[in-house]
Amino acid sequence: MKEEHPPSTLSFLQRLKKQFFHVPLRSNDELLQVLEESEENHVIDSHTRSIIEGTMQLESMEVRDVMVPKSKMVVIEHNTKTKELLDVMVRSAHSRFPVLNSQKNKIRGVILAKDLLSYLAGDRKKEFNYKEYLRPSTLVPESKTLGALLRDFQQKKLHMAIVVDEYGEIAGLITLEDVLEQIVGEIEDEHDFEEDNIIDFGEGRYLLKANTPIEEFNEFFEVSLDIENIDTVAGLVIAGFTRLPEKMDEISIQGFRFKVLKTDSRRLYLLEVERESDVINSEE
Repeated sequence: MKEEHPPSTLSFLQRLKKQFFHVPLRSNDELLQVLEESEENHVIDSHTRSIIEGTMQLESMEVRDVMVPKSKMVVIEHNTKTKELLDVMVRSAHSRFPVLNSQKNKIRGVILAKDLLSYLAGDRKKEFNYKEYLRPSTLVPESKTLGALLRDFQQKKLHMAIVVDEYGEIAGLITLEDVLEQIVGEIEDEHDFEEDNIIDFGEGRYLLKANTPIEEFNEFFEVSLDIENIDTVAGLVIAGFTRLPEKMDEISIQGFRFKVLKTDSRRLYLLEVERESDVINSEE
């Protein structure tokens, strides 16, 4: 009879090191160097390297870095009628919708689009009573790491969580897709819509697509950055570093502080930006 072995308790990265590298690796930096050399020697391709690096960096990123801010959340008010609810679902093309309480400061639970569609398919005449279908919402702090959140999503079979700040107030939401995109890159489907290039997170923090044109950046912040031969904010940041920066690297350029939130071995995707004056005031 074939002997059965207990499942390995080693993490993915530990198994990777043990299986592929004969020389002991003592830090993530050493592993990143090996991955770079492996790509250069055509042992792995750039996509594989990007996925491994993304997985490694989940532990250094926090929920606040990739969440959908409160101002961009699609929510349902507690007294919304069936037709209005259907309109919101069709217009947004989302599958899960947080429901606000009457004071609009707490989440009562989550409605799934499939529950409403199943109800309507039954040709029922009464109003859809969302309370019968309300599912509990999961709250997570802004400071939770993406690695820990991904483990929670897997263990509890969750797809979305509501993000709260240090005072317990709603700060935004985050989905399983948001986390997975940090590993595999953008996941887009036919229902995805173009989002704004610059999103206000509040308290002087802004989420910025790295390919945002400098002209749009200047117009949004009402400034005139002194730039020559650079068309995008990504180009500005890379020029400031004089290299392609890594995730969570920070740099100050012409009165703004930029933090790299999403990148791979080829380009920048997402940045956080604050005015230097706001950063100084918050630290005082």
